[in-house]
Amino acid sequence: MSFDEEWSTARATAAANVSMRLNHVPTDPGGGGAGTGDLEINQDHIGGIGTEAHKLHSRLLTDGKHAAASSAEAAGALSKESFASGAALAKANTAWESQVKTLVAACANVSNGLNYSLSSHAKDEQQLQADFTASAIDKYLK
Repeated sequence: MSFDEEWSTARATAAANVSMRLNHVPTDPGGGGAGTGDLEINQDHIGGIGTEAHKLHSRLLTDGKHAAASSAEAAGALSKESFASGAALAKANTAWESQVKTLVAACANVSNGLNYSLSSHAKDEQQLQADFTASAIDKYLK
């Protein structure tokens, strides 16, 4: 079978299996369209994620640097003896340290962002409740 024949067969098979699947809202919870459409924040879940991000941040600060000194020492010793692997190990160690710093910053960003979101949402909820309460009082006073 030539390429053109095989390509035609593949295209015909694919065309026969095409159907429109984007014509409804997902029905599964968490699908983004199932509920009432209200913004809902589950503070326990967000708080848990923030806590885990903070724990990961703390562990990366210490455990991420666990082999840095010995790797630098080994790279120096290998380089001193004119082994090319010494420079490669030093380069790998530098790259590792850079990646750890990036992960530490990302974990801090996630943790801080989630804490801010929870705090901001709680303040907004308090303000809305106060506004609605004041609105109801005003209605009865008029």
